[in-house]
Amino acid sequence: MKISKIFALLSVILPLATGAAYAASASENWDNGCAKCHAADGSGSTKIGKKLKLKDYTDAQVQAGLKDEEMAKAIKEGVTENGKERMKGFKDELSDAEINDLVAYIRALKK
Repeated sequence: MKISKIFALLSVILPLATGAAYAASASENWDNGCAKCHAADGSGSTKIGKKLKLKDYTDAQVQAGLKDEEMAKAIKEGVTENGKERMKGFKDELSDAEINDLVAYIRALKK
């Protein structure tokens, strides 16, 4: 009886523990949340990206003008311009570590 209770408890705890430990890679997060506007390569060359005149993250000069802290804040809190949301924030979907990894991923897009 005692062993069956332990197995029952483990069958509930183990799936929760492994699910909580999983964090998507920066490339997965980019593909799932960023690429539809910023393009897979970061150029901003999508229909939405062109309409919003998004920055080309493959351009070294653009990258030089960006600070990691500003990028992390934009990813976390989103971007608004003239009171209108241009990009939603991802604070509810991404951990601080995932946001920092995404900033590093964006840096790696530079040609």
